[in-house]
Amino acid sequence: MDFGRVDEKELDKIKFSLPKDHSQTTKVLSGSKRKGKMNIMVGCAKWGRPDWVGKIYPKGTKAVNFLDEYAKQFNCIEYNAIFYKLPSKSDVEKYKSKTNPQFKFFPKFQEAITHRKRLKNVQQDLDEFWEVYAQFGKNAGPVFLMPHPQMNPTKNLETIQEFIQMVPKDVDLFVEFRHEDWYKTPHVDNMYEWLAKNKRGSIITDSAGRRDCVHMRLTTPDAFIRFVGNSLHPSDYKRIDQWVDRINEWDQQGLQNCYFFMHQHEELYSPELSKYLIEKLNKKCKLNIQVPKFASEGQLF
Repeated sequence: MDFGRVDEKELDKIKFSLPKDHSQTTKVLSGSKRKGKMNIMVGCAKWGRPDWVGKIYPKGTKAVNFLDEYAKQFNCIEYNAIFYKLPSKSDVEKYKSKTNPQFKFFPKFQEAITHRKRLKNVQQDLDEFWEVYAQFGKNAGPVFLMPHPQMNPTKNLETIQEFIQMVPKDVDLFVEFRHEDWYKTPHVDNMYEWLAKNKRGSIITDSAGRRDCVHMRLTTPDAFIRFVGNSLHPSDYKRIDQWVDRINEWDQQGLQNCYFFMHQHEELYSPELSKYLIEKLNKKCKLNIQVPKFASEGQLF
């Protein structure tokens, strides 16, 4: 992911501290009706990585088996590939056969809907999307919407809200905004209050070059975090430490679900940072999330 990318020389100048929670987050979590422990899922944005062979995929793993090996390491995937092309029915069945019933695919609405048509006159595209989504069955996770980055609150608020209303109420939906005006008053209050009223989730994207997207404003008792690292720069680990502390705080306040997807500008390094995150979460939050295994540590057979 290139979103929010800055020159490495600039990283030490950026204030990476997480902002305080917005008052809406406190309100939403205080109304949580969670029963039992927080559900947390950690994953990456791709499984088709040849450079992970010999790292977290056993040496000699063929491309056809990348998903099999990925699903042994993680419990979910930010399913971005669907943005570019809908899978066929046979593809979906193949993907399901390579995972277990607990594994979740988090699909992104496809490019034809959000970028080419910009959420207008998309009923046929939506019908095709939902048909594929239904085929995933128990493996279908929440969906996420990223309106075109040029869609702003002044001209496109009604269009976006109308589209969100088209999403079935029984499907968990999270929204990420890219246009900078969404984070300015009064637009940020209007939209995020509307999302909360309609029980739709907000995505927090943590990247170096767009700190406004780290809004710390939950609209449901669920957190969807997209973390963009910088090739294992020292700041990546400090940022993860802060997220672990915040997630622990939210857990104590009643957070129901936490979905954390690891991105790097060089995706080669996503497994390392995922491992670091999971180990820290397990210790801090007293969880038992499976920790990715690395060949370099003699853990792959």
